[in-house]
Amino acid sequence: MKQQCHISMIYLSWLAYLGGLGAAAWYSAWIFGAVWLIAGPLFQWLYIRKFPSWSETMGYGKITDESAAESLRPSTATVKLYTALGCPFCPLIEQRLESLQKATGFHLEKIDVTLRPDLLSSKGIRTVPSVEVNGRFLTGLVSTHDLAAAIAPPTMAPLVPVTHP
Repeated sequence: MKQQCHISMIYLSWLAYLGGLGAAAWYSAWIFGAVWLIAGPLFQWLYIRKFPSWSETMGYGKITDESAAESLRPSTATVKLYTALGCPFCPLIEQRLESLQKATGFHLEKIDVTLRPDLLSSKGIRTVPSVEVNGRFLTGLVSTHDLAAAIAPPTMAPLVPVTHP
């Protein structure tokens, strides 16, 4: 299974949370509503915090990374990170990008698309995390190595002396 979150599932989880609050209000179950109000965000926080150790048992595989030491080069690129509230992969890719940013100096723009369906449709984003570099999208939990390769400026081919006979 690819390590990414479908936007529809993010929206569905928030709809379930709001539905629980609505049901508690409808049935005047105020204690349930208070517990739901606190337990929902608490569970979400715990899920995101513990996800790297749970991901393999959930079917997403291990959370691994590849080093980017050999492909680090200073860059002036603008990198856009599209995230959504509730995605367990988004904080992981954000950490990878922030460490790369310290090493290479590119400009990182973080955009939360949770309440931005207009932006999602205009960019064609269906999953998060999504990283946009020079008009190219990388989706899912991309390795630091692949991120560095996408962000690095193109290298100039070495000049080869031309000899004429």
